[in-house]
Amino acid sequence: MNSLGSIKLPFIFIIDYLQKNIIVEEIECVDSSSILYDLNGLSNLEAKHTPSTNYEIEIFPQSIEDYEKSFNIVKENINKGNSYLVNLTCSTPININLQLNELFFHTKALYKLMLKDRFIIFSPETFIRIKNGYVYSYPMKGTIDASLPNAESIIMNDPKEAAEHATIVDLIRNDLSIIASHVSVPKYRYIDRIQTNKGVLLQVSSEVRGKLQENWQSNIGSLLFSLLPAGSISGAPKKKTQEIIAEAETYNRGFYTGIMGYFDGENLDSSVMIRFIEKDGDKFFFKSGGGITSRSELNSEYNEMIQKIYVPIY
Repeated sequence: MNSLGSIKLPFIFIIDYLQKNIIVEEIECVDSSSILYDLNGLSNLEAKHTPSTNYEIEIFPQSIEDYEKSFNIVKENINKGNSYLVNLTCSTPININLQLNELFFHTKALYKLMLKDRFIIFSPETFIRIKNGYVYSYPMKGTIDASLPNAESIIMNDPKEAAEHATIVDLIRNDLSIIASHVSVPKYRYIDRIQTNKGVLLQVSSEVRGKLQENWQSNIGSLLFSLLPAGSISGAPKKKTQEIIAEAETYNRGFYTGIMGYFDGENLDSSVMIRFIEKDGDKFFFKSGGGITSRSELNSEYNEMIQKIYVPIY
């Protein structure tokens, strides 16, 4: 990545959660029979979105009793002071009447990517963007059904959600300080509207910004890896929190919650790989989760994990 960046040669990248499986391809060499992408407008296909009404999904979430076992491991560590924010996720079996390539064409999202016969991502969340020498991050924490009465007021005034969001913004601010100077938070806790097949979700976001050194392109890979894993899908402090995640979660994340993106020769855009369907043989699994803090309640977190199981076809 550093070598390609130093000569300003465009490429895409896909990096798994544990940073053990990494795909880097020059954009002109990407095989569209194996990888399909539409990353905030940069795509290797002309047809980017084909709405569909023939969509059915059935989900089989784990029981709340099984979820509680993982939840309690996380809460126990938080109560001991080992972490103050842990992103706890699950892998949920689903039945769906579309194949991965069909999902790619029928879904609508800011960032989409499909790896043939393996997984598809339709993510709304930016990891970092680099433009004109500045690096930007847009952490998203806090989700609510927009159809609920006073939904925006509820989510913005919820102490647990406010504390969780403040924690992740502080973590991202500290992360960007590793690679940038003059780090600031120009916009704090604003509402994004995310369309799903179940309706609209409200998602609380912030903007964090910093100034990079000149010729940052020659260190593009080093910059990215110094920020991994993404704070929004791990927690704080990162190293200990990853140990807690490994103990609490009952499956391997794989590429889920890694990052994907592209370098166009001058600027960079990337996404956290959430909203994720994985294929294993003839079975499909939807991976989802949320942040746990000392104020988290079991039923609320369990329901949020299920609420995030959606496919953006509309």
